[in-house]
Amino acid sequence: DPKAAHSTVDVLALDEALTRLAKEYPRVAEVVKLRFFGGLKRREVAQTLGVSIATVDDDWAYAKGRLKSELG
Repeated sequence: DPKAAHSTVDVLALDEALTRLAKEYPRVAEVVKLRFFGGLKRREVAQTLGVSIATVDDDWAYAKGRLKSELG
């Protein structure tokens, strides 16, 4: 749940990690921004980016794993 994570994540560290992620995987970083900072639901993110919900789910899963490893 993106909203629950807000209280436990250093937003500055997350922003730095997202900047690094965006250089390699811009769409994945955009999914995180839309879900985490924008509060959009999966369907809304898919519509915004013009991709399928399955793609959003895949990108979200990848981002969570990568950011978890970067942020500890």
